[in-house]
Amino acid sequence: QVQLVESGGDLVQPWGSLRLSCAASGSFVRVNGMGWYRQVPGKERELVARIDNGGRTNYADSVKGRFTISRDNAKNTVYLQMISLKPEDTAGYYCYARILIARAYELSENGYWGQGTQVTVSS
Repeated sequence: QVQLVESGGDLVQPWGSLRLSCAASGSFVRVNGMGWYRQVPGKERELVARIDNGGRTNYADSVKGRFTISRDNAKNTVYLQMISLKPEDTAGYYCYARILIARAYELSENGYWGQGTQVTVSS
């Protein structure tokens, strides 16, 4: 059983900062790509940032220069450092990971989602 557990969401004032964390746990061979998505009610979930297991990153244009994604492979954890937060950053933030698991002498890569953590930017 593989789980992704997020933490760090909170209510913050505009121009404030937050750091989200997401840790993978359970039985698996390796965590490959990891990323953060966000969603507001009535809209589709959108990519915020992603990082592969070599450290290469991609960001949505709306967060470039303000958000930084990083990972600690030894802890199977991905982070999202957010600064200069804006009200339009308000959303549920979801961690996603591609994880390599072993089952019946075979390896397969599956996608997993965390349960989400709420970020609210408001004065």
